[in-house]
Amino acid sequence: MEKAGQRAARTSVWLEGKARRGARGGGQPTGLDRERITSATVRLLDSEGPARFSMRRLAAELNVTAMSVYWYVDTKDDLLELALDATYGELVLPGPEAACEDWRDQLRVLARGYRALLVRHPWMSSLVGTFLNIGPNSLVFSRCVHGVIRRTGLPAHGLAAAISAVFQFVYGFGTIEGQFNARSAQVGMTPDEYFRDAMSAVSQAPQTAGLVKEAEDIMAARGGGTVEEVWERDFAFALDLLIAGIEAMVRRPA
Repeated sequence: MEKAGQRAARTSVWLEGKARRGARGGGQPTGLDRERITSATVRLLDSEGPARFSMRRLAAELNVTAMSVYWYVDTKDDLLELALDATYGELVLPGPEAACEDWRDQLRVLARGYRALLVRHPWMSSLVGTFLNIGPNSLVFSRCVHGVIRRTGLPAHGLAAAISAVFQFVYGFGTIEGQFNARSAQVGMTPDEYFRDAMSAVSQAPQTAGLVKEAEDIMAARGGGTVEEVWERDFAFALDLLIAGIEAMVRRPA
């Protein structure tokens, strides 16, 4: 029983009978709908990040009053959760006809798509760990991932771990890459300029110069003429390592 002064724990907009509701009832503002509000939320989060996002700021973007937005959602969290799922709708996913294709190729496509999504929308990273991710677009993505992992030949008890190994790696990689690009933009530099500036600073600082010197051979071997190329080489090799690990586990005797 809820105690006085306490609010019941919130679950998800997708579980509270609100996600499919067009509005609270009659008399809602004209010119607005859930899709338009969600699209504007994504645009604001892309341009300003979650820290500056508010219902009032969204209303100004839509050129309506804040109360007009409340006809369609109850809280800011509702909007954030709707925006998060909307981004999953940008993924290009394999259709049923792809069931006979090599699981390795499909896993690479899904992993690359998820990484690109996290880089394109850096604010996603914090929300992925905040909400349940059970919106319709997120569930379609999850089903595709499960379908591909099931075809690897891993035993059932290893499927969840394989999904975690691959997609938590992608989450971490995409988060760091996206935040690096966002930070570069914040200081008015390209990623390449920001990287050169950062490496120059740490190479000269007494507490980090030794580590930079020790890692010169590793940095040189990475190759790539730009930060983007380095990200790509590292990601491709790391993903190949994970796929090779799955193959090795499939061959390992029970």
